[in-house]
Amino acid sequence: MDMEFVRALCAALIILVFAASAVSKLRDLRGFAGSVPALVPVRPGLARPLAVGVVAAETAVPVLLAIPPTARYGFALACVLLAAFTAAVAAALRGGRRAPCRCFGASGVPVGRRHLIRNGALLVTAVLGALAPQGFPPPAGLAVAGAAGLAGAVLVISLDDIVDLFARSH
Repeated sequence: MDMEFVRALCAALIILVFAASAVSKLRDLRGFAGSVPALVPVRPGLARPLAVGVVAAETAVPVLLAIPPTARYGFALACVLLAAFTAAVAAALRGGRRAPCRCFGASGVPVGRRHLIRNGALLVTAVLGALAPQGFPPPAGLAVAGAAGLAGAVLVISLDDIVDLFARSH
């Protein structure tokens, strides 16, 4: 498989996931900031600045990835954020905090192992994209990579809904 195709697919997936995450948090920044202390214990007054910083960093990832000379920085920032998110979820689970996952907007679904697995898969995707050689596949390959990235992003963003749908059917 052409590694430029892999890089384009990874970039499309990460761009779409981070853009959706940032937009959903911006739509209810107050709600997201209010959810932060339940997931990550912070001193009073730090939840909102932390929430704003997370949204700013999440917004930077798609921008950096969309500009070829800065794409490696976009992948690196995505790796740092995903590692931090994974550590926060793991710490919450170890500490018995079942805070809602507000990764993609308002949600009552508490963080769980599925969020660790999702973040781990996204982290692997970001690392793979960062390590793949720079360059672009031919236009047809770019279109396929974009479509595959979109399909993957929809699955990632809808993970809680998909899991809940199958859990209710049993």
